[in-house]
Amino acid sequence: MQPVYLDESRDFAERARDLVSRMTLEEKVTQMVFTAPAIPRLGVPSYNWWNEALHGVARAGTATVFPQAIGLAATFDEELVHRVADAISTEARAKFHAAQEKGDHGIYKGLTFWSPNVNIFRDPRWGRGHETYGEDPYLTSRLGVAFVKGLQGDDPRYLKTAACAKHFAVHSGPEQGRHSFNAEVSQKDLYETYLPAFEACVREAGVEAVMGAYNRTNGEPCCGSKTLLNDILREKWGFSGHVTSDCWALRDFHEGHMVTHTMPESIAMALNSGCDLNCGNLYANLLVAYQEGLVTEEAIDRAVIRLMITRMKLGLFDKREHVGYNKIPYEANDCPEHRELNL
Repeated sequence: MQPVYLDESRDFAERARDLVSRMTLEEKVTQMVFTAPAIPRLGVPSYNWWNEALHGVARAGTATVFPQAIGLAATFDEELVHRVADAISTEARAKFHAAQEKGDHGIYKGLTFWSPNVNIFRDPRWGRGHETYGEDPYLTSRLGVAFVKGLQGDDPRYLKTAACAKHFAVHSGPEQGRHSFNAEVSQKDLYETYLPAFEACVREAGVEAVMGAYNRTNGEPCCGSKTLLNDILREKWGFSGHVTSDCWALRDFHEGHMVTHTMPESIAMALNSGCDLNCGNLYANLLVAYQEGLVTEEAIDRAVIRLMITRMKLGLFDKREHVGYNKIPYEANDCPEHRELNL
């Protein structure tokens, strides 16, 4: 009798719970960093969570490179932005399948994309303002929703790719201070300016992932913020996907923000506040935090189940022929139709 996690007739949450229940504590922890290794005895392949699709999938070779997000925003055209994201996700699938056939599970080869950037561009000194849709919360909301829907597709069961709304929240300003900066914001400005686009991506588009920001917001480091990740994101908005940290953001807790004293305290703050995946390597030390009594195995299970649900939604544990998106050929990458759309 096949295990529940391989039974395609069951729902993804049930399958993920079964799979995680078969892992050792050590194996669970290995799945919580972006370079998740294989678990051969359970048939779990290795997976690298880090990929980008802001205006094309160009970090893994040839791709159709669309205008930067700030340029797309200048169109004020939701339907066009949706078509662009759909083309990007088509090329993502084409590249993913080609990489898989070669056994290449490396960085920029997966289906989880840390895009779109729905931060509000208020400070011209911010070096990544071009990644955003500008300064307007309403426009950013509309284009963010269109982009997420285009990336994730319209299949009733499977995700075409998994989008990620970033950087949550109140993130923009001089790059130099981002690892120690405390963004102090009124509740009015928080809810009228900085949160609407994230809420729209969650409630309207069903975005699969959210990335925390480097900075603090009103004193809490965003990747370990109970207010942002639990109270607002999950409890108020009903978000059911996974949360990832920005890259190496957790070490900022004790090195930049000075809100914790040790590495185990930092990763405990992140996990206990709702951060499931670590872009970086600190979560590789979760066993230390566990041994010090700072985190429970139940908290680890909760995070790994969320991560496995995402991978299952992408069809990574199902028969290839059962996932329609697997039929996308490599020739769809940088194809004439996409070049015409780009023009």
